[in-house]
Amino acid sequence: MTPIHSRQPVRLLLVDDHPVLRAGLANLIAIEPDLEVVAQAGSGEAALKLCRDHQPDVILLDLGMPGMGGAEAARRLCEQAPQCKVVVLTSSESAADADRALAAGAAAFLTKAVPFGEIVATIRAVHGGRTQICRGVSRVPAKANDALLSPREYSVLLLLRRGLSNPEIGRALGITERTVKWHVKAILEKLGETDRTAAVARAFDLGLLRTEPPST
Repeated sequence: MTPIHSRQPVRLLLVDDHPVLRAGLANLIAIEPDLEVVAQAGSGEAALKLCRDHQPDVILLDLGMPGMGGAEAARRLCEQAPQCKVVVLTSSESAADADRALAAGAAAFLTKAVPFGEIVATIRAVHGGRTQICRGVSRVPAKANDALLSPREYSVLLLLRRGLSNPEIGRALGITERTVKWHVKAILEKLGETDRTAAVARAFDLGLLRTEPPST
């Protein structure tokens, strides 16, 4: 049996415009024997280049950066390196921001208020294949969501809201088109609707989705 310590560490790219915060996080991560920071970036644009250069396994990405927005950076990073997992780590506690980040392809959304142990646990979880992890949000999706839709169905619903087709949803979530059709069918049945548009409208009525504030 191969000793655990001989496994390759999870390679991380840290993306945050605050160098002191990045340095502190990198120092904490350095203590973990199975994690390794291979690069740091202060913007989404720099993250795209460093992602190409270093091929990290997991990217820790802040939302509130100058230039390219965090959600847009998450979308482009997921498109550029679909094998890489994006974990949003931000000071925002907005459920709307969490919805946007997860719909853009992020595997997890964490606020900077969560304990460090939860950050490293999330890194390991997404590297192992888990998605749609959300921690520290003050106004999470309505409680009915937990009982009515599964986490995967909710992630499909977020993409239905954006008007994506089944093939596009499949590519965004890394699942087959057949699996997407199965989830869409389950969503329609649970919401009591016969088409996708009506299901999204019903989800707003139930509080599973919220109208995003207008951009300023």
